[in-house]
Amino acid sequence: MPETNRIEYKQELTKDVEIEKEVVAFLNYKEGGIVYIGIDKFGAILGVSDADGDMLKIKDRLKNNILPSCLGLFDVVSEEKNDKNIIKIIVASGTEKPYYIKKYGMSEKGCFIRTGTAAEPMSQRMIDDLFSKRTRNSIGKIRSNRQDLTFTQLRIYYDEKGKTLNQHFAINLELLTSDKEYNYVAYLMADENGNSIKFAKYDGITRVNLTESKEFGYCSLIKATHNILDKLEIENITNTKITSKERINHRTWDPEALREAVLNAFVHNDYTTEIPPKFEIFDDRIEITSAGALPDGFSEEEFFEGISAPRNKELMRIYRDLELVEQLGSGVPRILKSYDRSCFRFFPHFIRMTFPKYSGGAIGGAIGGAIGGAIGGAIEELTDRQREVLELILENNRISYREVGEKLQINYSASQAHFEALKEKKIIVREGGTRGYWKILINLDQ
Repeated sequence: MPETNRIEYKQELTKDVEIEKEVVAFLNYKEGGIVYIGIDKFGAILGVSDADGDMLKIKDRLKNNILPSCLGLFDVVSEEKNDKNIIKIIVASGTEKPYYIKKYGMSEKGCFIRTGTAAEPMSQRMIDDLFSKRTRNSIGKIRSNRQDLTFTQLRIYYDEKGKTLNQHFAINLELLTSDKEYNYVAYLMADENGNSIKFAKYDGITRVNLTESKEFGYCSLIKATHNILDKLEIENITNTKITSKERINHRTWDPEALREAVLNAFVHNDYTTEIPPKFEIFDDRIEITSAGALPDGFSEEEFFEGISAPRNKELMRIYRDLELVEQLGSGVPRILKSYDRSCFRFFPHFIRMTFPKYSGGAIGGAIGGAIGGAIGGAIEELTDRQREVLELILENNRISYREVGEKLQINYSASQAHFEALKEKKIIVREGGTRGYWKILINLDQ
């Protein structure tokens, strides 16, 4: 693969500031990018002789040689290609542009931006313009109203990972403002705070009949995250179907996708609004809602491609330290392995992820006629194509005509006709209009 606007190759780690220059260019670039060490400019894989040692040097250099702090905005990992070790530096787009090489200051010699396949110096005009727009209202810069904070819970989680926090942890984790007071990140990580994480469960598909309501907040955000993950693990029951040949187990929601959705909601929530993420379970779905729209200038397509622009780099750094999240930008692609893009909805002030419930082993078995007439022969009257449409509805009850057409490789009109046939046979009905879902009227679990 050749170099692109988001990929840069370096043959080796040099002692000059070449690596810092490339990382700064990607931090200032809207889409971020990746720097590979151990690959020459023609794409030939040469490898590195001391991957672990070079990775430590890179982390130290990026931490100390770039301003504003880029901690939480990069990952350094090793990969093996053609039996050779190479180093991969994943860089997210930063929100405090312009980033610059500390040694040269905020000048044309210190500020770079990715242009095509090269890191180009910024003009002074561009530097001044970016600085005037710099995001200042971030949780790292907001002073905590409480300064009597303790961090016993956070220390426990770090200890469990063998990463004991020393006396300088508040500085190292960027829990202080420029005035050396605890910031809002520290407030969220403290043992006690006013941040309430709400979980709700409803009887039905609306918010009318609340059957369970719990709050998992008022503690370290890390502890609240674990509590929500544990609660949803209990709710994510295993559906079992026994056939003549095997026993098939299927969780209500894909566990990996659900975990990624929860972590995305916590890490990328806009806490400056003082609105925490919310978790709600209905008869047909789970909804995970986080505050904050997509970053300015960031498209939905870039979001789905996994291009990363962390809203809260300080939180991202802590969650990565504790191995709750992995590489930058990996969460959304993991979710899309199990659920399609229609599960995401973008609003001016929040983002919602909606995962339909798996319908208890009905797919395939019930559709194939294994229930032997328990539903009055309605399924047996369907054409093969209508059965395929019904299977897709069982997998995703919010699926559209267009999406069914794409999956079955038929045109929009044909897809719509199959839906109409299922409605006429009183097998499905539309609930909630254009923003609603398809309801199965027959019992496929008998």
